Amino acid sequence: MPVNRGEHTVTVAAALDWMKTREPEVVTTVSPRRITAVRGFARYLSGTDPATEVPPLGLVPYNRHRGQVFLYSNADIAAIMTAAKETIPQPLRAATYHTLIGLLAASGLRIGEAIKLDRDDIDWTEGVLHIRESKFGKSRLVPLQDSATNALREYDRLREDLMPRPKDPAFFISLTAKRLIYACVHPVFRALVDTAGVGLDAPHRPRLHELRHTFAVRTLLHWYRTEDNIQARIPSLSTYLGHREPACTYWYLSAAPELLALAAARRDGVLKAARS
Repeated sequence: MPVNRGEHTVTVAAALDWMKTREPEVVTTVSPRRITAVRGFARYLSGTDPATEVPPLGLVPYNRHRGQVFLYSNADIAAIMTAAKETIPQPLRAATYHTLIGLLAASGLRIGEAIKLDRDDIDWTEGVLHIRESKFGKSRLVPLQDSATNALREYDRLREDLMPRPKDPAFFISLTAKRLIYACVHPVFRALVDTAGVGLDAPHRPRLHELRHTFAVRTLLHWYRTEDNIQARIPSLSTYLGHREPACTYWYLSAAPELLALAAARRDGVLKAARS
């Protein structure tokens, strides 16, 4: 509950003191957010109370913390897809999750983007997905490997046989002939992960969104092993993933020890060449 601290005006010292007083369960990012709230309130009060002190920008740095990422191996992904095919009793539902998981692993799509796909969003000739109005309101084209396009085509044929008149234009459909529901996909995926025995020693249960992280890290690893000018390739991966800016993509460099080591080695090589 809020506590009356007996303050009659806003000061930087009082704001910092209040920022540090928090309940044990409150996350650490609350502190910078509190200062932001105080700053806005102090600006308002300063119009009538000249003694008000407005906390300056940057007084408390906001450090976004990302937890440890689980990176799937090829065997992990294969085991989860096999679990979908062999343990889900309904053929259409089994094929839906088998194909959905394979697409996420092969393309790095967000789960919401995959669920929003309509049949008309797939260019079968070119093997390209049209992702419409995704995060940040951005649309983009996502080219696929031939194997991924063929897997989607196989699912489309099966779907046409088992559900010839769906009630929705969605590509991935449920047993009710409608688009998959976001909140329903996650528990199914968790059950498949448990059935497949994936991530038993991981610090947290493997998450669906980490298929996207795995795709990004694998792509960067491949480039670091085979390419000379990695910096020139980062913007293209950023666009492919639908990131707002390349800075969001650079975060993946810290997601895998091997990738971080390769990046450091590449940097050291550039510095050494520059000095010679």
